[in-house]
Amino acid sequence: MAHYLKEGEPYLNTAHGHMVCYWDGSVHYLMYLVMVAAIAWEESYRTIGLYWVGSIMMSMVVFVPGNIVGKYGTRLCPAFFLSILYTCLPVWAGVRIYHQPSENYHHPAKVVQEVQAKDLLRRPFDLVLVICLLLAMAFSLFRGLVALDCPADLCRLYTQFQEPYLKDPAAYPKIQMLVHLFYSVPYFAVALYGLVVPGCSWMADITLVHAGGLAQAQFSHIGASLHARTAYVYRVPEDAKILFLALNIAYGALPQLLAYRCVQKPEFFVRTKADEKAE
Repeated sequence: MAHYLKEGEPYLNTAHGHMVCYWDGSVHYLMYLVMVAAIAWEESYRTIGLYWVGSIMMSMVVFVPGNIVGKYGTRLCPAFFLSILYTCLPVWAGVRIYHQPSENYHHPAKVVQEVQAKDLLRRPFDLVLVICLLLAMAFSLFRGLVALDCPADLCRLYTQFQEPYLKDPAAYPKIQMLVHLFYSVPYFAVALYGLVVPGCSWMADITLVHAGGLAQAQFSHIGASLHARTAYVYRVPEDAKILFLALNIAYGALPQLLAYRCVQKPEFFVRTKADEKAE
């Protein structure tokens, strides 16, 4: 095993590689067990399946490019191509899971009309989510600029005193921030629209996929930023840990709350017959 980690896939010995393996061996494993049990009992596993798709896709979108452009890019071996093949699985499975029939719950038309008639100010939890999404969008934009080496003093001070891990030569944190910039920011904008305009039936699906992705991303990013295998100069400073943990845990928890809201109380997102006729 030691020889394989040294010669076969040395990037697994990085802090990010360790966190990805921890997530695969625990959270993904539990998801597999849940989906297998659902299949055996002939029950729907669409919800947990979409969450898993988001999680594993986020893992591979950051891990595979990071192996190529990071400090181990010159030491790739045939074993690396297993990771590329591994990315085909969630794509194929995601298509299959998405096309499964969704769990249909009976929502009385009167209840749906009453919920959808309320504006945002009369839905305090949704209003809080909207404010949090705006803050998350700003945070994603800011860290994306930091990853792109923005010369502004605020960006420089942030990497120096708050998240020096963003400058790690392994390149995983930089790619992760770019993924947030180019994918999470547009998602947040779409989610804002879905929370304001009633009848967006696609909200539950995209929130589940994004929640799974952000859970994996934040677990890996937080863990690697504090991991002993990260060089000391790139670890989060001791006096910045509380703020770092608060910001990153909140950033990862927001999609989970939004997904829970969309799945547990979907009346606002139900398409009415009037909407279908209008189309």
